[in-house]
Amino acid sequence: MRDLVQVAVCQVRAHALDPEANATTTVATIERAARDGARLVILPELAASGYGVERTALLAVAESVANPGPVLQAWRSAARRLKVAIVGGLAEVDGDRLFNSAVTIDESGEIVSVYRKLHLFAGERDCFAPGDLGLPIVTVLGMRVGVIVCYDLRFPEAMRILALRGAELIAVPTAWVAGFDRRPPSGRIGQVDGAIVQANLNQVYVACADTVGAIDPFTFLGQSVVVSPYGQALA
Repeated sequence: MRDLVQVAVCQVRAHALDPEANATTTVATIERAARDGARLVILPELAASGYGVERTALLAVAESVANPGPVLQAWRSAARRLKVAIVGGLAEVDGDRLFNSAVTIDESGEIVSVYRKLHLFAGERDCFAPGDLGLPIVTVLGMRVGVIVCYDLRFPEAMRILALRGAELIAVPTAWVAGFDRRPPSGRIGQVDGAIVQANLNQVYVACADTVGAIDPFTFLGQSVVVSPYGQALA
C-alpha cells in the first residue's frame, strides 16, 4: 500500500503584472505548505502574472517554458529545495501566441507537464489562444495527476476524459469571479458545487486553488476546495 500524498491548495492574492512580487508571494506560500506537510502544492490561475485579459500587458510579463522567467525559475527552485511538486498558473508565451497555462513541476524541479486552457472565458478569448496540448496526465509523487483551469469545469467532458484515462487527482487552478449565481454568493458558490458533483461522478480527487482579492475590474471569490471521490469537501 503506497503512502498518502498531502495536497495543499494555496489561496493567493496576486499582484497585477508583477512577476517578481508574485514569485516572492507564491514561494512564501509554497514554503508554508511544505512546513505543514504538503507534498503537492497547487496555486491559482495566472498566479505568475495576476489574472487579467489585456494581451499587450500580459505579453510583457509572460514566461516561456523553454526559457523560464522569474516565476518559473522560483517555482522550480522551491520544488527542488523543498522536495515538493507544484501545479501553478501562468501566462505562457510560445512564439507569437499567448496561452493561459498551468505547469506541473516535480519534486526534482523539472517541468514535467504543461496544460493550456481549452475553454476560454469571456474576455480571455480576445487575449489567449485556445489550448493545443490536449489534456495531459503526468505521474508525480507516485500519483497520476491531470490539470484543468477554472472555466474548464463548466465542460464536464474535460474531467471525464481525464478520469477515464486514469487520473487519480485533478488539479484546478482558478480565478473565480461572481456572476454564475442568481444572487451574490453567501457561503458555497455554484462553481464549488460543480467541482463536488464531478469529483463524485468521476470518482477522483479534485483540488481547486482559487484567487483572492481584486485586480481591477475583477473581484475574486476565494473559494478554494479539496473534494474526495465521495463528493465530500475535505477542505
